Amino acid sequence: MSPQAGGKKHSESGTARLLGSGTSGILELFTFHPVDTVAKRLMSNTDKIFGNQQTLSQSFGKLNQVLFREAATKPTLTKYLSLFPGLGYAAGYKVAQRMYKFGGQPVARDLLDRHYGQSFTRAFGERNGKAMMHATAGSLIGIGEVALLPLDVLKIKRQTNPEAFRGRGLFRIVADEGMALYRGAGWTVLRNAPGSFALFGGSAFVKEFVFRLEDYNKATFMQNFFSSIGGAVASLTVSAPMDVIKTRIQARSFDSPESGMTILRRMVQQEGMGAFFKGLTPKILVVGPKLVFGFTLAQWFIPAFDRVLKGGSLVEPAQQ
Repeated sequence: MSPQAGGKKHSESGTARLLGSGTSGILELFTFHPVDTVAKRLMSNTDKIFGNQQTLSQSFGKLNQVLFREAATKPTLTKYLSLFPGLGYAAGYKVAQRMYKFGGQPVARDLLDRHYGQSFTRAFGERNGKAMMHATAGSLIGIGEVALLPLDVLKIKRQTNPEAFRGRGLFRIVADEGMALYRGAGWTVLRNAPGSFALFGGSAFVKEFVFRLEDYNKATFMQNFFSSIGGAVASLTVSAPMDVIKTRIQARSFDSPESGMTILRRMVQQEGMGAFFKGLTPKILVVGPKLVFGFTLAQWFIPAFDRVLKGGSLVEPAQQ
């Protein structure tokens, strides 16, 4: 998934991009949905779990309540299954998002290369220009991702505030709420633009300057893996403040909305600046691998499916 050096360029087919990104989204969903639920519940929690003169036992009891809600006192299996609320919404959102993001970024990158490739080279140099083109294409795709916001809103509400549904089905909610499902769109753009810039730019930087690859499509699975780590850590860190605000906006009940600025002011006054990075450490440790997992698979599957569609093998001969 890259512009190539030396005038020799190769772009995967649109079908390969959709198949590769969609496959990575499906695998990521069933592997990491419980982890995503944990992160969202931690980010939407406004009380301190540890500290406030609580004993360690009380703190872990509070953590248990935050994570498992009504299943906090149930058996282990029931607790685990409680981390799968809104799986239908999550499936729709995650697969659509990954197909759009990981499959769409190469399209945006190809367009930038075709129309502004020389401008990037003149402004940043040949090697930096490639990485900046990847990052810019990622940022543009991240901004457009706001179109999928309603599915994300429904997923987060099911994970953090299931009472907001009150027995209503998907179509009833869409009819009742309308444009309210786009609440937090501005904050989503403010999160996605730098976050996606850092994700794709960080990955391209590692491939360009650490592995010194001229053709990013020739990256091995492990090279894709390590470049994805670089991109994911950069993305999660850069987008953390906006992500916390976005999650709290979307976690509110439909009938009790609150603006991002109100949430921002209250966070500063009541929780301090550290609140903007609340959940960052567990997010990097447990959500980071989810992003690394999906991004690595997408970067590997897209050229692999492209080879298969052209009559080749799933794995390049040199890697077999």
